[in-house]
Amino acid sequence: MQVGDEVYMKVGMLSKKVALSLLLSTGVIGTTPVLAEYPTAGLTPDKRPQEAPVISEVNHNQAWKKSALKGIDKPYPGSLSFLDDQGNWYTPFTRPGMVGPYDIRGLHQ
Repeated sequence: MQVGDEVYMKVGMLSKKVALSLLLSTGVIGTTPVLAEYPTAGLTPDKRPQEAPVISEVNHNQAWKKSALKGIDKPYPGSLSFLDDQGNWYTPFTRPGMVGPYDIRGLHQ
């Protein structure tokens, strides 16, 4: 191996990585079949697609509410009343976040 060969090898690897990331980010490979199967609202954002999922029933029992309030002492603050109207939509409030000193509710224990 000569003095400049290592530089050429690194440039070659970099260009392969750039080409692969461009192919993945433009959707040329990997994601096209998945995107075609899921309804897209981007073409008419004011209209919900007919085949889009619909929430028909909300059933938050006491176990769900107890889990949502884990790590919070009584009396619960009034700002948590949003849990009564939460529905089945995603909320990061009921999921564990960061670990270590940032887990102030102890959701990772």
